[in-house]
Amino acid sequence: MAVVKLIAQAALAAILAGCALNTASLRPGQSETQVRSAMGEPTARYRLPAGGQRLEYAFGPYGRETWMVDLDSRGQVTSWTQVLQDSHFAQVHDGMSRDELLLLLGRPADRAPEWQHRETWSWRFPTYQCEWFRVTLSAEQRVLGGGSIMIDPMCDKLDIK
Repeated sequence: MAVVKLIAQAALAAILAGCALNTASLRPGQSETQVRSAMGEPTARYRLPAGGQRLEYAFGPYGRETWMVDLDSRGQVTSWTQVLQDSHFAQVHDGMSRDELLLLLGRPADRAPEWQHRETWSWRFPTYQCEWFRVTLSAEQRVLGGGSIMIDPMCDKLDIK
């Protein structure tokens, strides 16, 4: 039984190592092909308002990291950042559209339907507290009142640190 457990742990470690994002290899001017070679296929793709694209790489246990890689209109890297952090949360505002929210933070870790055809989206992020960032969208798919940081109900169950 111990041998089976060790094999399972080794397999899990190999899988997780294969999922790790290689952001250290990113350089300005790289092509999208080079980005995908280093980081794999993006989890989503968004058009940037000024042209070009943003590649989303949602990663981490329960979505605690989301890297966005911006490409200019020629398909070359201009910047990259981990967006699940306070400076990005502070940009969420009342009336922001669903698409603007996705462009800013990427896909949420959790989506919950609410009354009156509303929906609450939640993002887990690296924190020493047991918190997540939450935003409620109206039936018209607009942010209601901005976002808030709240206690994450999964932390106790998962012992996320």
